[in-house]
Amino acid sequence: MLDLVTVALASLLAGFIDAVVGGGGLILVPALFSVYPQATPATLFGTNKGAAIWGTAWATKQYAARVTLPWHALLPAAAAALLGSFGGAWTVTLVSPEGLRKLLPLILGAVLLYTLARKDLGREHAPRFSGRTEVLLASLIGAVIGFYDGFFGPGTGSFFVFLFVRLLGFDFLHASASAKLLNTATNAAALLLFAMKGHVWWQIAAVMAVTNVIGSLLGTRMALARGTGFVRGMFVLVVGALILKTSYDAFLR
Repeated sequence: MLDLVTVALASLLAGFIDAVVGGGGLILVPALFSVYPQATPATLFGTNKGAAIWGTAWATKQYAARVTLPWHALLPAAAAALLGSFGGAWTVTLVSPEGLRKLLPLILGAVLLYTLARKDLGREHAPRFSGRTEVLLASLIGAVIGFYDGFFGPGTGSFFVFLFVRLLGFDFLHASASAKLLNTATNAAALLLFAMKGHVWWQIAAVMAVTNVIGSLLGTRMALARGTGFVRGMFVLVVGALILKTSYDAFLR
């Protein structure tokens, strides 16, 4: 029971962070590995997805009720993200992600430095494109980051947010709201693959899903209440934490 309470609380905090800017896996995945050290990694990753998908889906619903989103571009992008995630998961069975593991902290460092250097980045919502161009660019983001999520994964939500801000001209609030839909799609692809292989503890995932949704509700409400500046600040904190975590995994573990 204590183990279940521990991962449920971790899932609540992960849901909160995910709803604001992504990166909840920083909390929940290490918690699962710590509480269940004898379990196979695939089972823990699958159980994580079984909980996280509900939080991201709920956050998408909450944002959609309060933020105007370009559904004409996001729905094709979500489909591209789902297919990309399948492709990445298939590729990782053929190619080791070890090279990317060492490169990732540098990529995240560049993202963080760029965000800090551009004080005005993502503070105003001024979409750069419309129509077919917006659909194609959003779908490209979905496919590329979806592939990355299936192939490796850490920082997926943050990459979605950054690219929506940098390439499409969204503010951080709209970018985070849009990222939730695409992250739901990539989570669905990963969950399906893990479930087909029998790598999901459904009873534990169900409990964590409840607390993940509660955390997601709290995070979404705070992001909507405090706006773009709050989301930008959380983005900087999460990317900074990701840099520390991925650097440790790549060079010190």
